[in-house]
Amino acid sequence: MSKVVFITGTSTGFGKLTALTLANAGHSVIAGMRGTTGKNQAVANELAAIANIDVVEIDVTDNASVQNAFAQTLEKYGRIDVLVNNAAVAGFGLLEAYSLDQIRTMFEVNFYGVVRTYQAVLPSMRKAQSGLIINITTGASGHTLPFMVPYMASKFGVETITEGLQDELSEYGIENVSIQSGVYPTEMNTGVKVGVNADKADIIAEYGEAAQQKFNAIGQSLFGKMVEFKMNPQTIADGVLELITMEKGTRPLRFPLDAIAQGTDKEFIAARAATKAKWLAAYN
Repeated sequence: MSKVVFITGTSTGFGKLTALTLANAGHSVIAGMRGTTGKNQAVANELAAIANIDVVEIDVTDNASVQNAFAQTLEKYGRIDVLVNNAAVAGFGLLEAYSLDQIRTMFEVNFYGVVRTYQAVLPSMRKAQSGLIINITTGASGHTLPFMVPYMASKFGVETITEGLQDELSEYGIENVSIQSGVYPTEMNTGVKVGVNADKADIIAEYGEAAQQKFNAIGQSLFGKMVEFKMNPQTIADGVLELITMEKGTRPLRFPLDAIAQGTDKEFIAARAATKAKWLAAYN
């Protein structure tokens, strides 16, 4: 059955591939992005030329923009069956070398942007007693990494939203799933899209060459693994389609799609769930 699917961050990467994949599968896709009449006009026109894709202007950092985008969609389609929270920014560098404003900027997109879309779509989904919300997080959602602390923290926050709302929304027939995506050669990781990076040059200088060598080693490892495991961003788009196709009530809370992890992500998720069950039993 064709679904009405709203996707954020569709100008590049996972978002664009997901929009194309779902449209090809026959779903009605609302492709949300910023700058539809400006910097992203070309890709907006490209997607809008596809019969079952509507391109909608949305800035997930702006309350009015988010409300307008969802109101416009609901007025046209009458419902939104699936929301895919994909819009995000990456960022690298020493935590001490970040300003608080930079970290807030990252959280405005990665965390508060997700909260805004949830609050915009939930009234209609609760009324319909049905809905699916898919949040793209990161392959390392179970642990953090040096030089990526603010980014990881923002993605941990989205994991918390996903898990907590799974219980809060269960009475309304609304399912929540996070996709732990691992590292893929999207514009976010290849440098095409500039992230929010630490820029306090004096602090970076004080950490010196040793920190730079650690940073370079992590970067080389991640990019080397992307090549070794032939990471293809289409995997994420196909995963979103697979989740949408699953029968209601059978979808997992977490859906890792990270070949580099070689199953350790699935082991972690299972172990974490088992430990949480023990914790809940102890508190109950």
